[in-house]
Amino acid sequence: MFQDEAGFGRINKPKNCWSPRGIRPSVPCHHIREYRHAYGAVEPMTGENFFLILPYCNTECMNVFLEELSKAYPDDTILMVCDGAMWHRSKALVIPDNINFLHIPPYTPEMNPIEQIWKYIRTEGFRNEVFNSLADVVDQLCKVICEMSNDIVRSITLRTWIEDCFLG
Repeated sequence: MFQDEAGFGRINKPKNCWSPRGIRPSVPCHHIREYRHAYGAVEPMTGENFFLILPYCNTECMNVFLEELSKAYPDDTILMVCDGAMWHRSKALVIPDNINFLHIPPYTPEMNPIEQIWKYIRTEGFRNEVFNSLADVVDQLCKVICEMSNDIVRSITLRTWIEDCFLG
């Protein structure tokens, strides 16, 4: 599985949008710095996925994510491909027995296809949106994640080089 985290919050960046000719679109903008973080793991061959929304990107939250992922797949051995974030390498990180880590080289986000899932989530649920509360952000994030089918995840994350690794 490929793993990563992304922050979602009330601060937004206006994006391009369509409007009738001659009418300038009005796009709301927020600069409130409140965030929650989506931790995710995807299996590109099948589109199988696992997500948790947690308050921070740190070792404690990563431990919660790993524990819950391990419980969700108790009979599987998971090869977790992730970047080199400090909470992925912390001495306080508790890695369950059924999870093994493989770190991608630094500055190579293209090697982690879950990065494209974050782009999809932002486009589908956060484009030019303003949220009244952090709870509304979490609700929208959960909604978009729950609406992603395995087929969508597979279509976004499967790369030829990944397929070649498994099918030879």
